[in-house]
Amino acid sequence: MSQRIPKAMAEKFAAITTLTDAFCDEKLNAEYREIIHQVIGALARKRPSPLLRGMEKVWAAAAVHAVGRVNFLDDPSQTPHCKPSVIYGYFGIAESTGQNKSREIRETLKMGPFSPEWTLPSRLTKNPLVWMLQVNGLMVDIRHAPLEVQRIAFEKGLIPFIPAEQPNQEE
Repeated sequence: MSQRIPKAMAEKFAAITTLTDAFCDEKLNAEYREIIHQVIGALARKRPSPLLRGMEKVWAAAAVHAVGRVNFLDDPSQTPHCKPSVIYGYFGIAESTGQNKSREIRETLKMGPFSPEWTLPSRLTKNPLVWMLQVNGLMVDIRHAPLEVQRIAFEKGLIPFIPAEQPNQEE
């Protein structure tokens, strides 16, 4: 996915994503790489960009950790999985420094557990926040709604795809 990065931030974006790409190649996967790029791109577009202060390796580690928090990267039942200490050790930064910067990223971008915008595509189906919508004043899991209702929700951009039209959907 191509994203717009302000010219003034292109070099910083490239420096940070070069670091995160190496980490993703070694420890994670292309799916994490894409979401991490989106996070760094969103930070690069902020005015003023927080990326202008601090070291690239700190931002890289913190971006990986922030995305990992949303997607439960430290859960050993997940594949891939990685503990925060491994992330911070890889980038050669103190855990407290990385945790603080990760918190700053999560607060700035309003990232929380199950944040649909920051959830890995492969995990969207199992993310309950993606599918809970208000229909006629009631909260419903749109996956259990009629196909017509799912199509309307998709057309309005409320859900990423139409669950009833996906093969072998697990819940």
